[in-house]
Amino acid sequence: MKLTERRSFHRIPFDASTELSQGDNTWQVELLDISLKGLLVHYSTHWNGIATHPVHACITLSSDVKISMDVQLVRSHDQQLGFSCLTIDVESISHLRRLVEFNLGDERLIQRELAALSGA
Repeated sequence: MKLTERRSFHRIPFDASTELSQGDNTWQVELLDISLKGLLVHYSTHWNGIATHPVHACITLSSDVKISMDVQLVRSHDQQLGFSCLTIDVESISHLRRLVEFNLGDERLIQRELAALSGA
């Protein structure tokens, strides 16, 4: 039996320096993929975040370009954490949009995802 993919947002495999923070805790994690709606990371150190509280994610694309967003943990399995975006600033969403657009390579797909995001 084939499962139907329910995702509205394409996940882009991407490697960039990523830091999660919550209160006084900070974790360096490995970014596995990112989308307009969230991110998936792998952690090798002990994760002791509070699952019901927002987490701040900072993804460094270059020395002067960062994507910052507040995210909520939606799943945790096998040292992987899946987060859904709660809030993101205009500059960060612009960087994220360019990143997704470049990796999708299809303007129609990015427009469809942006429409889904605004309707979410």
